Amino acid sequence: MPTGLFTPRRIAIGVLCVAAFAVCCGLAWWQWNRFESASGSFQNLGYVLQWPLFGVFPAFMVWRIWKLRREAAAQEDAEPAESRAEWGRKPVSEVPSPRTRQVPVDDQDDELAAYNRYLAELHARDQRES
Repeated sequence: MPTGLFTPRRIAIGVLCVAAFAVCCGLAWWQWNRFESASGSFQNLGYVLQWPLFGVFPAFMVWRIWKLRREAAAQEDAEPAESRAEWGRKPVSEVPSPRTRQVPVDDQDDELAAYNRYLAELHARDQRES
């Protein structure tokens, strides 16, 4: 994987961010023209303010992801190497198997059992009708 300042992936992300901003600014301009027209309303003015924010959002997300990755890398470098090697690693034989909870028959409530039978009858009737 290329590790430089300008990789193809970073260039593509930058181009997409700039394109998103340009398209959203164009839509803001269009809403401004609609606002100034005879049929314009304050809703159009609200869109004029919203579209540039939508255009800046992809660049903000790229910056935020970059910042979180940088903080995670700094935290990983600060951890001792021994704790990284041991964290989350268990042999397959030690991993517990998932178990389903089974309700004993003695603990089952009579009203709950009657309600479940009623639901089963409704389901069977629905299946016959459809």
